[in-house]
This record gives sequence, C-alpha cells and structure tokens, in this order.
Amino acid sequence: MSANNTPLTVTILGSGTCVPSLKRSSCAVLMEMGPTKLLFDSGPGTMRRLLEAETTIFDIAYVFYSHLHPDHTGELVPLLFSTKYPDENLRRTPLTVVAGRGFSDFFLGLKRVYGPWIELGEGLLQIVELDNQTEDSRQFKNFTVKSAPVEHSPESIAYRVVAPGGQSAVYSGDTDYSENLIGLAKDADLLICESALPDKYRVKGHLTPSLAGQIANRAGVGQLVLTHFYPQCDKEDIEKECRATYAGPLALAEDLMRIEVGHRSRIIKHEIKNSDEKR
Repeated sequence: MSANNTPLTVTILGSGTCVPSLKRSSCAVLMEMGPTKLLFDSGPGTMRRLLEAETTIFDIAYVFYSHLHPDHTGELVPLLFSTKYPDENLRRTPLTVVAGRGFSDFFLGLKRVYGPWIELGEGLLQIVELDNQTEDSRQFKNFTVKSAPVEHSPESIAYRVVAPGGQSAVYSGDTDYSENLIGLAKDADLLICESALPDKYRVKGHLTPSLAGQIANRAGVGQLVLTHFYPQCDKEDIEKECRATYAGPLALAEDLMRIEVGHRSRIIKHEIKNSDEKR
C-alpha cells in the first residue's frame, strides 16, 4: 500500500476524566497511519488500554500532550519508567514528545523527582514544544500536525493530524468554547471533542454537548465524537443536548472505540470485558 493510501485510524483509549472508573480510563487517544502510531495524552489507565488495543509502548513513536493536568499526563512517568524494563534497547526509534511551551520545564521538574528512572538512553527521547500563543505546525516523516491554543490552561493546545492520504483528525484536549478550535477543525474528517459535563452543569474551561455541537457545526466537520465524560454525563441525554446544535454524524466515545477516518468515517465499538457494568 502506498503512503498516500495509508488509512488513518483512531482508537479512543480513555473517554473519562480524573474520576476513577472501570468503564472509562482517563484521557488518551491513539492514532495510526500504517506502522506509525501517535498517542494523544496519557491519563491513568492508558498503558493497559494500549495493550487491549494490541499496541505496546515500544510501538508508540510520538506522544502529544494537550496540556499538563494529571488526567492527561498521569502515565508519562510510568511510560518512561516502563521503557527501561527489561532493556531500554527495545526502543529502537526515538520517542518524540510534543506539547505546548512550558513542557520542558514541566519535564525537568519530573526529572528532579524521579532522576534516572525516567531518563532514557542517549538519543531516545526528543521534546518538541509548539507555540501556545498562536497557530503552529510541524511536518514529520509521513504526516503533518497543526496546533492552536485553546481556552483551558496557559499551555493548552489542540491538534490537527493530516495523514498522507489527506484524511484529517482533530483532538481538542480540554477547552472552553474556542474560535481557534473552530478554525483548526475546519472541514476536518473527524473532531474528537471534549464534552465534560451536561449543559446544566457547565463550568469554565470545559465544553458541554451543545457547545461542542456548535463548534462542530461551525467547523463543518465530517464526524463528531464527544469524549472526556464526567459521571454526570451518564445520567443525562447528552446526545440529545448535542443534537440541539449539530445535525451531522455523531458518536459518544467509549474506551476502545475504533474509528476508520475518511469521507465517511466508520465507528467500530469494542467491548470492555468484565467492566462495563461497574464504575
């Protein structure tokens, strides 16, 4: 298969929040283009979900962080620590970590705490900081990433991945209503958008279903997937709330849901054994 025909697939690894849940791990999304695997955020539970998605940490070439809150970065330290066992030479290609400005200082603080336990071999870890004040972009080996600042914390950025075949997927991270996100998601095949709380529980810095729907509608996306659900979302009809502002293809994220991204994105649900009925 030529590079231009390589499909873009997305797996929701974590559709939840900081609230412990057997049904929903904290925030994490896997994007794949052939052998190239990108991880977006790594909240608690990410590495287990990766294994359930038949992916190991050594398969991950890039980790992108939307911001630095624990429910999005909580398994960065365990991921690096695990990379050293049993032999860090199992990682044959560098791990590139991409985040907004400020990440290098954040990582330096982690190294002050954990020291050599999270220090990989020479050349095995690369850090790329993107501008968190304006739009930015990077061309990697076989894909492009664009970013834009969003309304949550100072370092918060959303990402747009463009695959060799032109398929595009946007990951919002945490955000309030954001004109930058609308611009970044313009005509994207897929928008993975946070929708933390039902409309009546709206809090600053987060979206609700109707606000996420407004963003998707204005951006003209091909498929909207709502994610990052607090427990209150399980008690309300969040799909109905989103439908008040958005009439296009819509899905509510579940852990291990797989999406084949394209003009008509296809959703494949994956059952989580022994945990669906528990929280």
